[in-house]
Amino acid sequence: MEEALYRWLAATASVRSDVLALLGLVLSVAVTVHVLLRKRVVGAAIGWIGLAWLAPVFGSAFYLILGINRVERRARKLKRKPSQQVDDTPQPTAAVPETYAALDLAVRAITGLPTVAGTAITVYRNGDEAYPAMLAAIESARTSVALSSYIFRDDKIGKAFIAALVAAKARGAEVRVIIDGIGSGYFRPAAWRHLTNAGVPAGLFMHSALPWRMPFLNLRSHKKLLIVDGALAFTGGVNISDGNRLASKPVWPIRDTHFRIEGPVVEQFAQAFAADWAFVAGEELEGERWLPTLAPVGSLTARVVTSGPDADIEKIATVILQAISCARSSIRLATPYFLPNELITNALCLAAARGISVNIVVPRRSDHHFVDYAMRAHVAPLLDSGVRIWLDEPPFDHSKALVIDRCWSFIGSANWDSRSFRLNFELNVEVYDEALAGRLDDFIRSKQAARLTLADLDARALPVRLRDAAVRLLLPYL
Repeated sequence: MEEALYRWLAATASVRSDVLALLGLVLSVAVTVHVLLRKRVVGAAIGWIGLAWLAPVFGSAFYLILGINRVERRARKLKRKPSQQVDDTPQPTAAVPETYAALDLAVRAITGLPTVAGTAITVYRNGDEAYPAMLAAIESARTSVALSSYIFRDDKIGKAFIAALVAAKARGAEVRVIIDGIGSGYFRPAAWRHLTNAGVPAGLFMHSALPWRMPFLNLRSHKKLLIVDGALAFTGGVNISDGNRLASKPVWPIRDTHFRIEGPVVEQFAQAFAADWAFVAGEELEGERWLPTLAPVGSLTARVVTSGPDADIEKIATVILQAISCARSSIRLATPYFLPNELITNALCLAAARGISVNIVVPRRSDHHFVDYAMRAHVAPLLDSGVRIWLDEPPFDHSKALVIDRCWSFIGSANWDSRSFRLNFELNVEVYDEALAGRLDDFIRSKQAARLTLADLDARALPVRLRDAAVRLLLPYL
């Protein structure tokens, strides 16, 4: 009897092992096929396939949760290309300097959008200058207000924006607000709650408490965008937070740069917001309230570039690569976080090798210590190639600007890291104008006081170098 029972248990265990082995084989093959068809980055593809075969059940489950870009699938259903928001008629490209004709042609191919003449841009430093202008614009709104912000605090300045938005709606203007589902607080952000309680249509971007939607925590809307009456836009790096008001002496002051933009190019901003709102709320924003006919108001030529982990993946990074390749004399960059991928790192090294003056300004101490650690483990090849990296002294400056040859500038929300280039939804603007480019170039140059050298990197103690190198392994998510 005991022997029969033993044989039965052994046979059952054998069957279970065979079933588990077959299940593991099926899962590993399924993951491998999906990775081969979907993953563009070779290193990532090899990693996922290796994990699936080494640990079939765990690896396949991990890939199902974190490895599949469900956002791309959903975004393609709701987000239309900006050129399809109004009509399909090809738009003429504005004239650009002959030396930048190739860059203009490439960026049009990347974005599907033309450069637009008749643009005027005003530069603001910090929330002290930007907030009064933004609030005044909301208070003057007649037909519509569209606001998108990564951070929207329920502090003094946040309450001022909430009051202005509620008042605009009460006057009869259509108001739509997008607040990132993580940047402003995960559990029912107070600003979103106050707006919705007041009847203002406000949406949380990629927000869900459902466990199977947790992968979306890594995909954020990092845009800072305000559009009033479809004719006036604000964008740049400034979030809505008391920390950006340096005059109020906050505990953690944040310097930044923001831009007021007018002219026909504002239509491209409105199209970008409309696509995001359709993504968040499923509502189409159309008609003169949101997309009026706009007359030229300035002499600049500009174009919007959006990027995100959907149909727009890596567009901002691709534009940057193209701009670096077109540089003739100088590349000057300010960014709060500097962890570029290998392609951009190599492009900067090659630019320096061919005699281009390449200068990069980063904070000595940012608001994310891990990023600072990883950056110091990441930049040796750049310094070795002749790229100059400068450390900006506190308080922390969140500004982002790229200037090529004091003629072309690239401004907006995107940082120089994998999060902005691949994971976040971002919006930048390229501008062909010597006056603006020269002003931004001088601004970045004014920060070039303390230079980071290879000797500085070599002087780090071994434990510090090991820490920095270990943190650098998180580069795709920092």
